[in-house]
Amino acid sequence: QFPIAGHIADFACMELKLVVEIDGGQHTAEKDAPRNMRIESEGYLICRFWNNEIMQNLQGVLEALTLTLSLREKALEAQRG
Repeated sequence: QFPIAGHIADFACMELKLVVEIDGGQHTAEKDAPRNMRIESEGYLICRFWNNEIMQNLQGVLEALTLTLSLREKALEAQRG
């Protein structure tokens, strides 16, 4: 867990400014919107997975995360010039 913008992220990669959130049933888009905006205002991209996704489709979650990491790395490299 990592503190960002007054919130605690489940996982974070500071180098790529990527936050990975693992959510249970207490999370909703409406409830999480203010938190997301504050974290995103710090330049982070948030990648969310549901608990049951991880338990039932870990391979798919890992593939999605691998793709997201690759795309994020390329996007940040392009920004840096």
